Amino acid sequence: MKANFDSIINDKKPVVVDFHAVWCGPCKTQSPILKDLATELGDKIRVIKIDVDQNNEIAGRYQIQSVPTIMVFKNGNVIYKQPGVHSKTQLINIINNNL
Repeated sequence: MKANFDSIINDKKPVVVDFHAVWCGPCKTQSPILKDLATELGDKIRVIKIDVDQNNEIAGRYQIQSVPTIMVFKNGNVIYKQPGVHSKTQLINIINNNL
């Protein structure tokens, strides 16, 4: 996953990464919001989910200490990182400020 993850986040368009865990209640709340976001913004962005329990090397690299944590990458650079559930409006604003 590491090599694939690195190639994904190096995209020119924003990549929204949801660091989550299957046992996490708030993560289950975040998931449909991200699906709506991906549907609404289409090919302007990419949304991926990283299970911290299955990808602890990637989670450790970005110092993920709580889930869900949303990160947004563009051209391999972190342009946003914040734990907690995000609304679709919050995410759209973050993305629009970085397009």
